[in-house]
Amino acid sequence: MKYEQLTIGPLDVNCYILWDEDSNEAMIIDAGAEPERILSAVKRLGLTVQMIVSTHGHVDHVGANAPVMDALGCKFMLHQDDVFMLNDSFGAQIASLIGALPSPPPDKTMKDGDVLSLGKTTMEVIHTPGHSPGSVCLLCEGTLFTGDTLFAGAVGRTDLPGGFHSQLIESIDKRLLTLPDETIVLPGHAYGGLRSSIGNERANNPFLT
Repeated sequence: MKYEQLTIGPLDVNCYILWDEDSNEAMIIDAGAEPERILSAVKRLGLTVQMIVSTHGHVDHVGANAPVMDALGCKFMLHQDDVFMLNDSFGAQIASLIGALPSPPPDKTMKDGDVLSLGKTTMEVIHTPGHSPGSVCLLCEGTLFTGDTLFAGAVGRTDLPGGFHSQLIESIDKRLLTLPDETIVLPGHAYGGLRSSIGNERANNPFLT
């Protein structure tokens, strides 16, 4: 597995392009904005994108889905509990403020324990509600893409519709901090840094200690 990270849009979302080295099959995690940059990176890397996977349904993480899907003919996947966010009034207001485009509905919904495949590379879907009802983290070969659930030195906000702080902390405690210390953490925003580890967050994250 290899990946490339792009920080995109006015809210500095970390978009990840992940691919299997043998097949060059790829997925895009959180195509939130700047579709031209995403498409340029895909072309430069010579990849065949199979799917866009959104860690949750907030508009800053899905705002480039439509043009990227149109250009690449790929599918879109989202946890079933966040599908409602794609057309809610709150999301539409934020979209108008940041210039995001409405996302099409997912071609397939995800649930906890699903396994996504790119060639010989597989990725596990871990449902981590709290930031949003359908937030997920994605675990692949010792690397955890955490979306807005867990950041380097911080956790996701829970003051948006559908957010619950106690649920977020429980998700992190029971689903993420049980992973090996050396698990790499790649968050959805770089508030405290572009990467961390489960061991570092367990020991030093002020929201968890």
